[in-house]
Amino acid sequence: MADKKKRRRAAHDSDSDSDALPFKSKLKPDSVILQTLKNLKASSAASSSKTPTLADVGLSTTCREVTDLPIDEVQYNIGSVMLNLARSILAGEGFSFNVPSRSSANQLYVPELDRIILKDKSSIRAFSNVSTVRKTTITTRILQLIHQLCTKNIHVTKRDLFYTDVKLFQDQTQSDTVLDDVSCILGCTRSSLNVVAAEKGVVVGRLIFSDDGDMIDCTKMGMGGKAIPPNIDRVGDMQSDALFILLVEKDAAYMRLAEDRFYNRFPCIIVTAKGQPDVATRLFLRKMKMELNLPVLALVDSDPYGLKILSVYGCGSKNMSYDSANLTTPDIKWLGIRPSDLDKYKIPDQCRLPMTEQDIKTGKDLLEEDFVKKNPAWVEELNLMVKTKQKAEIQALSSFGFQYLSEVYLPLKLQEQDWL
Repeated sequence: MADKKKRRRAAHDSDSDSDALPFKSKLKPDSVILQTLKNLKASSAASSSKTPTLADVGLSTTCREVTDLPIDEVQYNIGSVMLNLARSILAGEGFSFNVPSRSSANQLYVPELDRIILKDKSSIRAFSNVSTVRKTTITTRILQLIHQLCTKNIHVTKRDLFYTDVKLFQDQTQSDTVLDDVSCILGCTRSSLNVVAAEKGVVVGRLIFSDDGDMIDCTKMGMGGKAIPPNIDRVGDMQSDALFILLVEKDAAYMRLAEDRFYNRFPCIIVTAKGQPDVATRLFLRKMKMELNLPVLALVDSDPYGLKILSVYGCGSKNMSYDSANLTTPDIKWLGIRPSDLDKYKIPDQCRLPMTEQDIKTGKDLLEEDFVKKNPAWVEELNLMVKTKQKAEIQALSSFGFQYLSEVYLPLKLQEQDWL
């Protein structure tokens, strides 16, 4: 008799849970969803052919790309630049750098590559010109510091670089900008300069890799996960039994999924840059995608900035278009949260935020971007967002329960293959 009462109580509790969590009743057994993910992985692996390069496309416009260079080549290139400067001074032609332009007008989206690249326009940065004398001095100083780093074979952060000459640089944004210019001048990636950003991104889930010789198991790193190494050269020997990579915009959603051990229920690797994508996370994501042949699904806020963040991972940033070949991850699928999800999943009105004028302008600007126009489904979602003037964060799902994201929303999305 007592057992019957317990069973009735358990059944009642189960019904209550289904009522409290909208759409939970639509979920099929995990085994069905896992089969869907296995099919997705197989499809992704089958379509993973050699990534086309700039040379394969054969553009009529001359473009500029950088490559990873060993330390001795970086030193040689710096020496060549300084030798040319000395010859120019001795010839009475003055002291100037020929700097590739990184302005919007000198950038081009190539549909065949699905990324932004840098065209070949450049400008003269002369010491004799009052408007460029300071930047010329900063450029010379950065080249000197990079040569020192290569000679000693050590790495420093961008912040360290700034503090070597605060009086000259004045603000870190100035030294950071010139550092990117120097990468273009020397024709190498920023990581080849031995300058890295501070650790920001984290990864957790079904991934094992070596970090400077130490084997790291990302299933045993707690809910905080493993910090992504700022120097991608330290990373190697990636192994995984995951079915997909889940790219998450925000730290809060990442922590929810990590604490719920979502990667054990649906084998995956969860990665986040905690907002704006940093270089290390972009490099790490690309390395995982290319070496493990896994599909990448993205979970971002339903606002224009969420889509911008997704596009930086997939198509590259305009600021670093010169290195898009190394920093972009092809074929990232937009899983959520999408504008159409707000009504589909009945997100309460109090959890939807009105878009500001700046939000609407950013959304309209995105609609003019070639990388958005290429995907009609993205255009449709963005148009809906701009029309309704509503946005929502991933955390809006918490209105149905703190674990709704991991227990209902994501499993249902995966079950329905609802990605773009």
